Amino acid sequence: MAVYTAVPAEALAQFLSRYDCGTLVSAKGIAEGVENSNYLVETTGCDGSGHRYILTLYEKRVDPADLPFFIDLLDHLGDKGCLVPRFIADRDGQRLQELCGRPACLIEFLTGVSVTEPTQAQAFAAGKAMAELHLAAQDFTGGRPNTLGVSGWAPLATSCDGALNTIQPGLEGRVMAELAHLEGRWPRDLAQSVIHADLFPDNVLMLGDAVTGLIDFYFSCTDVRAYDLAIMHGAWCFDSDGATYHADRGVALIAGYQSVLPLSGDERAAFPTLCRGAALRFLLTRAYDWINTPPDAMVTRKDPLAYLRRLDFYAGADIDSLVVPA
Repeated sequence: MAVYTAVPAEALAQFLSRYDCGTLVSAKGIAEGVENSNYLVETTGCDGSGHRYILTLYEKRVDPADLPFFIDLLDHLGDKGCLVPRFIADRDGQRLQELCGRPACLIEFLTGVSVTEPTQAQAFAAGKAMAELHLAAQDFTGGRPNTLGVSGWAPLATSCDGALNTIQPGLEGRVMAELAHLEGRWPRDLAQSVIHADLFPDNVLMLGDAVTGLIDFYFSCTDVRAYDLAIMHGAWCFDSDGATYHADRGVALIAGYQSVLPLSGDERAAFPTLCRGAALRFLLTRAYDWINTPPDAMVTRKDPLAYLRRLDFYAGADIDSLVVPA
C-alpha cells in the first residue's frame, strides 16, 4: 500500500455517494507498500454508527484488466470461509469504479494488526492460513499468469537499466549469475493453484496468535503452491534487514502449513531452490522501485539488499535446515 494519487475530499465524498455507506468523516493515506494508492476511509455508516473501508486506486503494476480476477477470487475464498476482504458494490452493483483518473475500488475493512516480529505461534497460524487458502483455491476456475515468475526475472533485471551496481557494487553480476543458476534448475512439475504470492507479515492481520485477515491479493496468480510458501518463509523468518534467520519461526511456519497440506517429497526437495527464486524476485522488484520511485511519492521504499542477504543465506542452505518432515 502507498499513496501516489492525491484524492481531494470533495471528489471522495462524491465517490462515496454511490454507495450505501453514509457520508465521509475522514480519510487517511496509507504509506506502507509500493504498488497502489490506498486510504483508510471512515464514514458515518447508514445508521450513523460509523464504518471503515479501504479505498484503493490502482497504479503501476496492477493491470485494470486483472481486477475482475481479483474480485472473483476474493468472493470465492470468502465463500469458502477464508478471512479475506471483499470488494464492495455500489447501488448499481458495480465494484470497479474510476476516481481521479485511476481505476478504484471500495474494499471491506478487516480488524487486526500486522506483526513486525512474529512469534512461533503466530508463524504457525500464518502458515496454516496459507495452506487453507491453497485448499480453498483448488476449485477456483479463474487463472492469471505470474508475470513476476521465473520467466519475468531477466526482463525485470534488464529494466533496471544497468543501475543495479549503484545500489551495491557487483550486484548486477550477482543477479545475472543467480538468474543463470535458477533458470536451469527451476522445478516445473509441482502442484499448482492460485497463490497469494506476497503474504508478508504486513498482509496478515492478527489478534494475538489468531489470524483475522489475509489482505492485498494484487500479486495473486496461478503458480506452484510451494513457491508461495517459499515467499512467505523469506518474509516471516528473517529480521527486516535479512541479516538474521530465525529457525524457530521457519519450523513453526512450515509446521503450520503442513498441519493442513503436507508437502510432497518433490516439494521438499525443491524448497531451497524455490526460496532462492523468491529472494531473487523481491530483490529485483525492490531494486526496480528503489531506482524508479518518484521522489514526491508518499511511499516507503524497501531496501533491496535485505533480500540479497536472504538470497545468500538460501544459496548455502540445505533441505533439512529449512523443511522438517510432516
